[in-house]
Amino acid sequence: MTSAEIRQSFLDFFQEKQHTIVPSASLLPQSPGLLFTNAGMNQFVPYFLGEQAAPYSPPRAADTQKCIRAGGKHNDLEDVGYDTYHHTLFEMLGNWSFGDYFKTEAINWAWELLVDRWGFPPKRLYATVYSPSEGDPSHFDQEAYDLWKAKFESVGLDPAIHIVNGNVKDNFWMMGDTGPCGPCSELHVDMTPEGDTQGKLVNADSDLCIEIWNLVFIQYNAEADGTFRDLPAKHVDTGMGFERVVSIIQNTKGFTDFSQKPTNYNADTFQPLFRKLEELSGKKYVDIYPNDSRSTGVPPVNPSASTEDDANKPSSTPSAQLEEAIAFRVIADHIRTLSLSIADGILPGNNGRNYVLRRILRRAVKYGRNLGFSGERTFLADLVDTLSEQLGGVFPELKAKTSTVKETLQREEDSFNKTLDRGLALFEQVASGVDVSSTQKAFPPEDAFKLSDTFGFPIDLTALLCRERGLTLDEKAVEALFEKARKLSQENQQTTVVAALDIKSEAVTNFVGFNSDECEATILELHPTEDKLLVITDQTPFFAEMGGQQGDEGEMLHEGSDAEYLVSGTQQIGSARGHLVPPQAQLEVGDKVTLRVFAERRRPIEAHHTATHLLHWALHEVVSPDATQQGSLVTPDRLRFDFTSAALSPDQLTAIEEKVNAAIAEAQPVSWKEVPHADIKGREDIMQFFGDKYGELVRVVQIGGEPQALNGYSMELCGGTHSRNTSELGQFIIKKEEAIASGVRRIEAAVGKAAEAYLDEQIEELKKEITLAQEKLNTANEALKNLEQDPIAEVKAPAEESLSSLRDTLAATKAAAVEAEKSLKKAQTANAAREADAFLAGLAENGQLSGNIVHAVEGPANLLQELMNGLKKLHFTHAAFLIVDDGNKLHLGSLCGKDGHDAGFGAGNLIKDLAPLVGGKGGGKPDMARGAAPQRDKKEELVQAAKEKLA
Repeated sequence: MTSAEIRQSFLDFFQEKQHTIVPSASLLPQSPGLLFTNAGMNQFVPYFLGEQAAPYSPPRAADTQKCIRAGGKHNDLEDVGYDTYHHTLFEMLGNWSFGDYFKTEAINWAWELLVDRWGFPPKRLYATVYSPSEGDPSHFDQEAYDLWKAKFESVGLDPAIHIVNGNVKDNFWMMGDTGPCGPCSELHVDMTPEGDTQGKLVNADSDLCIEIWNLVFIQYNAEADGTFRDLPAKHVDTGMGFERVVSIIQNTKGFTDFSQKPTNYNADTFQPLFRKLEELSGKKYVDIYPNDSRSTGVPPVNPSASTEDDANKPSSTPSAQLEEAIAFRVIADHIRTLSLSIADGILPGNNGRNYVLRRILRRAVKYGRNLGFSGERTFLADLVDTLSEQLGGVFPELKAKTSTVKETLQREEDSFNKTLDRGLALFEQVASGVDVSSTQKAFPPEDAFKLSDTFGFPIDLTALLCRERGLTLDEKAVEALFEKARKLSQENQQTTVVAALDIKSEAVTNFVGFNSDECEATILELHPTEDKLLVITDQTPFFAEMGGQQGDEGEMLHEGSDAEYLVSGTQQIGSARGHLVPPQAQLEVGDKVTLRVFAERRRPIEAHHTATHLLHWALHEVVSPDATQQGSLVTPDRLRFDFTSAALSPDQLTAIEEKVNAAIAEAQPVSWKEVPHADIKGREDIMQFFGDKYGELVRVVQIGGEPQALNGYSMELCGGTHSRNTSELGQFIIKKEEAIASGVRRIEAAVGKAAEAYLDEQIEELKKEITLAQEKLNTANEALKNLEQDPIAEVKAPAEESLSSLRDTLAATKAAAVEAEKSLKKAQTANAAREADAFLAGLAENGQLSGNIVHAVEGPANLLQELMNGLKKLHFTHAAFLIVDDGNKLHLGSLCGKDGHDAGFGAGNLIKDLAPLVGGKGGGKPDMARGAAPQRDKKEELVQAAKEKLA
């Protein structure tokens, strides 16, 4: 039988036993305590706990569940490739009873499937039953023993040999310290040549006696006082290792030949991936294992080889063959884990399960070097189609997300190859100097630390390379060096001397713009810049860009000459606020001016800012209070809000829109109040994401409730300007919702005239589509009119049916086109953000956000802005100079935070000084600036100059 036939046979068997066949749950677990879904029972926990009733009639189910064990309590990562049966990802076949059948049916059906239907030799089967030692819970499982005893006796076998007692470690399952639990019975298969070990290898960690099925009988509740009481409803929870069963059936020629040890990798679950790897690498897989006397050294027959000699020809020396065999197995295992995880929305990243996935990917890339894949050639994405052909039918999400999986693997592998090339060379340089004649053969911890801290080479890969070279690595000593570096960094930050900004000012500007669009002011200072004059006044209604809200624009009226000057932007300089006016403005310190904000621009900004607060509140109401803000942008024509969450469903997005629009319709007051931060620090009803950013006094913006009473339904710390009443917002429309990073979503929305404009655009597009559809329908109607008229219904019906079918087809086509357009736009706008996120994640992981950055990368022009936005979101405080080469010209960007300013750098000056080196120009503010240049051939010279300047 093929693996697909074996899987289907299992499901068909239990469907015959009135089980509902349910799909696999996602690898992203529902339980917050799990890194990954690691057992078939995970999705059924609410039924076992009695929190929900099982929705099946009768209450029993069967499935195949994809599982990952590569972190936390269950971690098989280091064993992968070195033995025949451990994997990071595996399928668990299971049958489940929720208060329905119990031990009798579970054991009878297990025997019936294995022995009667699949043909497992009973003499090679061993069943374990729970036998507690002193102090262990519960009592000997006599019921299970008697049931197994009858089965073995029915085929003339001695139960005393084929039933093995197991202690609490092997044969008693508990969900936790308290809660549902019970004994279990495992089925093991003797795979020695003669099959006569008489149970001596059961639970002895031997790959010649493999556990294939565990039957768990949930019959007790563990109480807090250490006692166990019977559950009113008893459950069955079983898990069968799919790959192991397939291996035994296929590798023993239907249980007729056990001369060669069965291995999961010689089954058709892995062989198609090996064939593809052979095609890509030009090497042949040889089935050998470390210290294994039963390895043949002969590769499985390759049906695609031109001759038998070609199919079985070794590709290298025995030691190299072993390294290559391990690499084949590791890569084939890891591509399954990576592809199915990414298809379920778990992306490689820097924390938790995302970092585990990144480690697995890097491990696969490293082993790819053993097969000749260099840093100039990626290979992981080339395996995805083969895997999709294998598993896309049983796990359709893999087939649906194949392009996403490929793109993610390609990006991650490209990024890591650069680090790997440099790290491998440095590792070899150090390793070659280790005294191999010594007893310790220790790789210096200082060099392992330097590889990671300076060159970004992961410690776990250094440890792996050490094991392969027979070297030891004191990982505790390496961690101590990291801790020392962290403390030193903190001390350096605490003793930093504050330096002057590009523009110095001791002035203090009073902001009156919360309640006014206009005020009279006195000029305190004048600062000429490259192309503007910066005017600092004693007070202003102009808001300077901060907290995601765009700054104001307006005009300055000079009282002495009645001259009017355009204020194109504002800049915060310490406690002073400067206004950017034309450089030729005739102004003097001490002059009186009238400052007037363009109200037609500020009102929609305020409306979008207030709508952002309502959106945040609605997210907590509809999705979860854990939907935490990660960033925002407020402009006259839209709002953008980033938050942590899984993808939102269409129903959730509709519910959010409805809640926000209901609040708008209720005409709720919007008010604000300054209070001591200490007074509201502990209040959970006030969203506090900026901490002490505003000093001792903070400003609370509330919607609803009594004005300034801090009793509204939406309350946040915020320094921006807002509408005075929700009725001023107009209609709220969500334009799109998308992912921008692993676990981070983005909503873009609009209110008021911007929402109306968006709706108008959508209406015009729909009108065009309707017109096109109407033209097609008219054509169809004309064709119908030309049909020979016949009053007989039998003649008329087909015509009406044709028209109906045509309408359905057109409707479906239109819907598909709309969805395709949405998907395209989403992919285009998200792609640059994903690339930026991957790069910035690498910097954060390698500790490179703690200093100045110079980086050049090839990519689309909008990648530059995403990189700069990402650095701001990560609260980057130093100086950065970024270069994006789009193939036509160089796009230049500079960012400068507090530490960068303290060190004497300014973003605008960096662009002004460096851009001419490549024939470019640009400018901007001291904290952020942009430029462009045509001379791409001088990019490396520019990089070197920037490094020297920021050194």
